[in-house]
Amino acid sequence: MLIFGTRPGAIKMAPVVKAMQAQPDRFEPIVVVTAQHRKLLDQVLSIFDIHPDFDLNLMVPHESQAERTSKMLHHLENIVNAAQPEMILTIGDSTTTLVASLCAFYHQIPIGHVEAGLRTHDKYAPFPEEMHRQLADVLSDLYFAPTEQSKQNLLMENKSTDSIFVTGNTSVDALNYTITDDYQHPVLRLIPDNHRVILVTVQRRENMGEPIRRVLHALRDVVETNPDVELVYPVHPNPEVENLAESILGGRDRIHLVEPMDVYDFHNFSARSFLIVTDSGGIQEEAPSMNVPVLLLRDETERPEGIAAGTVKIVGTTIEGIQQGIFQMLHDKKEYRKMAHAKNPFGDGHATERILKVLDEYLD
Repeated sequence: MLIFGTRPGAIKMAPVVKAMQAQPDRFEPIVVVTAQHRKLLDQVLSIFDIHPDFDLNLMVPHESQAERTSKMLHHLENIVNAAQPEMILTIGDSTTTLVASLCAFYHQIPIGHVEAGLRTHDKYAPFPEEMHRQLADVLSDLYFAPTEQSKQNLLMENKSTDSIFVTGNTSVDALNYTITDDYQHPVLRLIPDNHRVILVTVQRRENMGEPIRRVLHALRDVVETNPDVELVYPVHPNPEVENLAESILGGRDRIHLVEPMDVYDFHNFSARSFLIVTDSGGIQEEAPSMNVPVLLLRDETERPEGIAAGTVKIVGTTIEGIQQGIFQMLHDKKEYRKMAHAKNPFGDGHATERILKVLDEYLD
């Protein structure tokens, strides 16, 4: 049973689902979605042509973390009782991840955690994801660590070496399904070939309010002082974010405020961008495979491998830090090439194969 509920979780679990479905002699996948993210989840399911066996449809606006957790556990309990899976596979660090792991534990069903071992070692950053993934790893039986660093984190927590497998991250595998050579988009047709596209996402809880205000002011100034730069910003559907984006960036030349992109559009836009400025976790893993540098709008990351490899640079959320980081990318060709062509430390596109090999042997 594969359980997920968010857009990032769906993107990363989709290659595993598709690979299992293609091998019915080896696997019988039962796909369960909690719909923790309803609209964004549905976009991913549609693109990958995945039809869940169970859809809990649990998304409720303004629900507390405790309400979401308890309700999810109750509904998953019923599904696990009905389906009686041999194993439960979960992904990442969402509420769904925590609850799926807890439910499996209560039923004494083996748990496999895809993307295990990520750590900031600060229980409140990111909140609540850091503790979700730590607790999931306490309960898990198999750990599919994306990198050697993730493995070391697990070993420091006394997890058994025999239960940890360095696979790479399945988010890199997903690019094989989405990026196409003949991609077209109305916004891209508006941008001259000799202009450089900066793709922006900012949506983390800790960046709401004053941090995102600083980010948007910094980006506006970058566009105004660099006439060959085009800013593309898929605006997060949060009323506060939408209002700030419109008031600070709206109606300005070479700034394109667009609707949130599905994974197909976003991956193809990313591949055609000069630079990505983001506070996302998954983009840190994906962009290096497209040879696109990432500037991170955070003060720390649970993915330090990107920093060490030179594919990601932390710029924080101060106006000065953001502008300095972007200026260097725009004007220091040597530094740009160094970041753009660094090897992706998060995977080679074959994580799914490694995961399925381990599962096959474990369940045999």
